[in-house]
Amino acid sequence: MKEKLEHLKKLQKTDSTILDKRHAIDVIPSKISSVEKPLKDSVAQYDKLKQHYEALEKKKRDKDRALDDINEKINKLKTRITDIKTNKEYQAHLKEIESTEKERYSLEDNILMLMEEMEISLHELKSQDIIIKKEKTRIEEYKKILETEMHEAEKELTSLRDERAKIVKSIDTELYEKYISLIEPGNGVVVIEAKDYVCQGCNMNIPPQLFVEIRKNEEIMQCPQCHRILYFNDENREPNLT
Repeated sequence: MKEKLEHLKKLQKTDSTILDKRHAIDVIPSKISSVEKPLKDSVAQYDKLKQHYEALEKKKRDKDRALDDINEKINKLKTRITDIKTNKEYQAHLKEIESTEKERYSLEDNILMLMEEMEISLHELKSQDIIIKKEKTRIEEYKKILETEMHEAEKELTSLRDERAKIVKSIDTELYEKYISLIEPGNGVVVIEAKDYVCQGCNMNIPPQLFVEIRKNEEIMQCPQCHRILYFNDENREPNLT
């Protein structure tokens, strides 16, 4: 019976390792998702900066067209001077030219300010593009690491499953069926240590007489509360001084 308990302990250890490896593989997508968030934020910021730059470009194009219209208007006004007959009309015409030229100067100043703003915006765009490229490189490198981890875990899983199959062959059918029936209610932990009169699976007290029997590691004993199969760790056994 002690040998059966040892086989169950090996099976539990193997199953726990299999669960760990399976979990390590299952969490890889969430790891990738978490590391991709900074990239998504950087791309969103890039798009925002790009929209701002494009808005400035459109504004400048509109200003350029308006400046062309004003220059054309000034040229026409100056051409019409030769057609003016009276001094009064001439003075009024000069004022119109002067007013239009002031409008042109104001528009030119606005265009210069827009160009400066566009230069700053373009610099921000280029800087953000560099950040995105760095983020992409970092993510690709991290994905390669995760792929390596996944392939290693899958190789280990194959080996562990082979090992598990060998252990199962050494356990009688009835005992194995009992083990399987306890996996779900035990959250994957079926075989657990009993220590200091306490089941380490459910942390409930074990009756003294039952604990005495468990310490022998000679029978398949179960926790009265969670029904896990219990064993006593011989390393915790007090030395015999007699």
